[in-house]
Amino acid sequence: MLDFSKVNGALAGKLVIDLSRVLGGPYCTQILADHGAEVIKIEPPRGDETRDWGPPYHDDDAAYFIGVNRNKRSMGLDLTQEQGRAVLLRLLEKADVLVENFKPGTMEKWGLCYETVLKEKFPSLIHCRVSGFGSDGPLGGLPGYDAIVQGMTGWFSINGEAESNPTRLGLAMVDMGTGLYSAIAILMAVVEREKSHLGQYLDMTLYDCALALMHPHIVNYNFSGDIPVATGNAHPNISPYDTFRTKTTDVYIGAGNNRAFAKLCKELNRLDLIDDPRFQNNIDRVNNRSDLKSELESSLVKIDGGELCVRLGKAGLAAGPIHDTAQAVNHPHTLHRNMRVEDDWYKMTGTPIKLSRTPGSMRSKPPKYGAHSRQLLQEFGFPDEEIKNLLEADIVLEKRRS
Repeated sequence: MLDFSKVNGALAGKLVIDLSRVLGGPYCTQILADHGAEVIKIEPPRGDETRDWGPPYHDDDAAYFIGVNRNKRSMGLDLTQEQGRAVLLRLLEKADVLVENFKPGTMEKWGLCYETVLKEKFPSLIHCRVSGFGSDGPLGGLPGYDAIVQGMTGWFSINGEAESNPTRLGLAMVDMGTGLYSAIAILMAVVEREKSHLGQYLDMTLYDCALALMHPHIVNYNFSGDIPVATGNAHPNISPYDTFRTKTTDVYIGAGNNRAFAKLCKELNRLDLIDDPRFQNNIDRVNNRSDLKSELESSLVKIDGGELCVRLGKAGLAAGPIHDTAQAVNHPHTLHRNMRVEDDWYKMTGTPIKLSRTPGSMRSKPPKYGAHSRQLLQEFGFPDEEIKNLLEADIVLEKRRS
């Protein structure tokens, strides 16, 4: 039997079977794992392909894989074989949640359809599917990847400088956003199950989540009819809300209302701008954002940017220097917030979800492929002879198939 007694966290006692690969699904399940869920990562014979998405690597696993697979145990399992699917069904007998991101129709082809099989066998199971576009509709069943969906849902068109070509966002935020939405959906279903004692099917798509994240551009279009365009670092609805040059470093300043703008002008000793008719209200500042930026930078270029940001912050204004990745990782506040986790070779971001009584934790490093295959079969009550046969037949694997 599985022993959850030594696990702490808000989700301690919940068992998640994770069939997902790449980013969206694994990011979702790492969130659950960080907060106490027992996550069993089931990998196909060749493994999660992101193990190869380097450089950089540690011990043959890419940093890309390492970043979203801590606090999990790994089993290699060939689900294309009937015996492999039989093993999965035995694991699901104890599971609370199943997460997968196969192409729609794959689970059905394997005889693992939620509606006709899984719901009947495991009525309390929560089955979360992450796909590109869902299984039906004009794009149903098509493969979806982060950058493709970014382009299709308008992200490229509003990213970059005004004169640049449509540009991919430098983060896989469609994948990661879908992972976040999926984690929220799973938690909602877990809470609802406390009342109904029933599981349900969660239909999560990159396409839907990317559209939901297109704020405020979609609502701006819906209410104005104007197609949003790239505005560089400037906010489409607020000014000043942009990067500015200073004597030492570029900074980002946000002043979202008249009171904040007046404070900014006072801190810069530019009281003349407060009553300037070009800048009296936000709509004026948006319409004259180029003039405003020039006026502000004429003062800012004489000031140390780092010191200014501290001074503005203490005055109640949002401002910060533009950092590169190294500066962000090594910043004292990053360390103070426990957002840098180090354990021997493992160096990663911490959990951003801070719970006072049941905090998340890093209990184990990302697993090597199939590192727990034998152990897991034993814990789920498979007899020794059956374990030996499954391993010899390569139904259950401890090493990646080449």
